[in-house]
Parts: sequence; structure tokens; C-alpha cells
Amino acid sequence: MFTRFEVARLLGARTLQVALGAPVLVKTELKEPSNIAKQEFREGMMPITIKRKLPSGEEIVIDVKAAIKNWLSEGREI
Repeated sequence: MFTRFEVARLLGARTLQVALGAPVLVKTELKEPSNIAKQEFREGMMPITIKRKLPSGEEIVIDVKAAIKNWLSEGREI
């Protein structure tokens, strides 16, 4: 599951990538990079990996697609 801070960071990073010319991963007529990033989020097409560092020092990799699906199923807004 994502924190709201991870969602903000994820959307911000992807918005920057799209603004700098990264390929768009969804079919859309949208032109604004932030709206494109939100559309990619809604469709679970975020090409980004999230790693969390636990207090024990261990790092875990978050399954982004599953976390997005969980976020949206809870009715949270982006």
C-alpha cells in the first residue's frame, strides 16, 4: 500500500519524465504532463519502482501495480 507521500512523489516523478519527452504509456488525447501521469496511474501503467527502507535497514521493493490497484479500490483520489 502507498502512503499519500509516495503517490505524490510517484506522480511528480512521472510528470517530470513526460514533460522531458518520455514515451506516454497510455492512449490519451491529454497534453498536460500532470494529467497524463494521473491517467497512467489510474490505468496502472507507472514505469517506476518504489523501494522502502525499513527501520531494520532492510529494503523492500513495492509492487507498484498492486499498490495502485489497492489505492484506487479504497476510493482514494489522485
